[in-house]
Amino acid sequence: MRFEEKLKEFPKEAIWSEYCGFLDLDIREYMQIQNRLLKEQIRLWSSSSLGQSFLKGKFPGTIEEFRAMVPLTTYDDYADVLLARRKEMLPEEPVIWIQTTWEGGKHPIKAAPYTQGMLKTYQNNVLACLILSTSSKKGEFDVSAADNILYALAPLPYPTGLFPVALGDEIGIGFLPPVKDAVEMSFKERNVKGFQMGLKKGIEFFFGMGSVAYYVSLSVAAMGSGGSSKGLKKLAGISPSMLLRLAKAKKICKEENRQLKPKDLFQLKGFMCAGTDNRCYKDDLEDLWGIRPMELFAGTEPSCIGTETWTRNGMYFFPDTCFYEFIPEAEMEKNMEDSTYQPRTVLMDEVQEGEKYELVLTIFKGGAFARYRVGDVYRCAGLTNKEDETKIPRFQYVDRVSSIIDIAGFTRISEYSITRAIELSGLPIKDWIAQKEYKDNRRPVLHMYVEMEAGCLANHAVSQMILKEHLGIYFKYIDEDYQDLKKILGMDPLEITILKCGTFDRYRLETEKNIRHMSPPAREVQDLLRAEGDKGGIRRV
Repeated sequence: MRFEEKLKEFPKEAIWSEYCGFLDLDIREYMQIQNRLLKEQIRLWSSSSLGQSFLKGKFPGTIEEFRAMVPLTTYDDYADVLLARRKEMLPEEPVIWIQTTWEGGKHPIKAAPYTQGMLKTYQNNVLACLILSTSSKKGEFDVSAADNILYALAPLPYPTGLFPVALGDEIGIGFLPPVKDAVEMSFKERNVKGFQMGLKKGIEFFFGMGSVAYYVSLSVAAMGSGGSSKGLKKLAGISPSMLLRLAKAKKICKEENRQLKPKDLFQLKGFMCAGTDNRCYKDDLEDLWGIRPMELFAGTEPSCIGTETWTRNGMYFFPDTCFYEFIPEAEMEKNMEDSTYQPRTVLMDEVQEGEKYELVLTIFKGGAFARYRVGDVYRCAGLTNKEDETKIPRFQYVDRVSSIIDIAGFTRISEYSITRAIELSGLPIKDWIAQKEYKDNRRPVLHMYVEMEAGCLANHAVSQMILKEHLGIYFKYIDEDYQDLKKILGMDPLEITILKCGTFDRYRLETEKNIRHMSPPAREVQDLLRAEGDKGGIRRV
């Protein structure tokens, strides 16, 4: 029975229990589901050619043996099989392949296979997210087949393209614009068309990456104010009730001396956001739409794995998507210092409140990835929660692992990316470090601290603006996603601080430490800046 039919036939309590019942589990019950599904996956994965490429003739019989025999893996370990789409080597036949950027400047894409079982789990969990996005307390929700959702997602083969497919099979929610049309449109065209249709039909849901949702929201506000393509003059077929609401909204905005906001025109039931850096945008999005976004976590390899509830106070991981392991922060640091070190992991029933962890996943239902380091770091926000009466751990997304700088969910900038950009630019940069920082407006930037070759600044061979301009050009050249930050979001994420010559050598001499180029701890950057003093040696672009 389709979800749409269940809404008509069954009481809300039954539907809530089916899709959101995992929130009632205690940790023992949660781990029973985890362990049962992992044992099924171990049998499938161990018997496949892919699994045996790791196990070398071994067949783990228990979860403990599986964790001991299978090393922690990264996409490099699967690339030869998955990029060639060698389905005969996989645990189960894939029905669709999803892809995304792997690492800008080095690897163009990474692809992930989805089995029928994975898609069914994804579908159920997406419906749970839809329900929870409208809830204000346990058991309460408001979803209808007559609802419309503003389309702000990348289409297939990107993972967000699965969302409308999964919903479309279960409920006739309308996408604005329709998916079949949206895939042929540019980002800007989708925004304009979606807004035009929203004025005629209404908008009940909005789902997108936090950064994209913010940009779209500003565009909607501008169009509603008449600031884009002559605003509403070219629109036809707007309902009388919407015209009245628009007139009232403009009057209020004029009286309050402010710009029109989407909440003046639309009353969302649910607002969902995914991706990185959502915390930078959630307050602004709540102000624009009058409803706080519900954060969920989804990725190319694992699909949809977690969601917040009506409390908007941390994400809960679905127990039936993946088996979760967690690398404690101290183990992450050991591994950063020594790449040959195999970090210790803990399980869901072993995490500690307040601690940070790198996530490790084994995909259920015939998935390809086992003990996979997906590259994301979470903080355990609590083991229980009185607000929503849960008894399982909840998590807050922190960021990508320190070897990757992700800006607004668009980029995966690595040490290789930066090194390559510097080489191509030909700029006389002697040494550098880079980290992700947040500015006064809470927006993320890629901040590089660079030291030029001796004499370059003295003879004015290079200036700060030239440095920024050149590096920006080559970042765009080697990383298409970096280009999209400017093209789609209007962001220029690069900030550069030029250090005095000899700064890095002095630091190494005084501390006897090597400097990690990528995302060093803030204290290392501060050490460098203190070494400069306030003598005018620091130049920021």
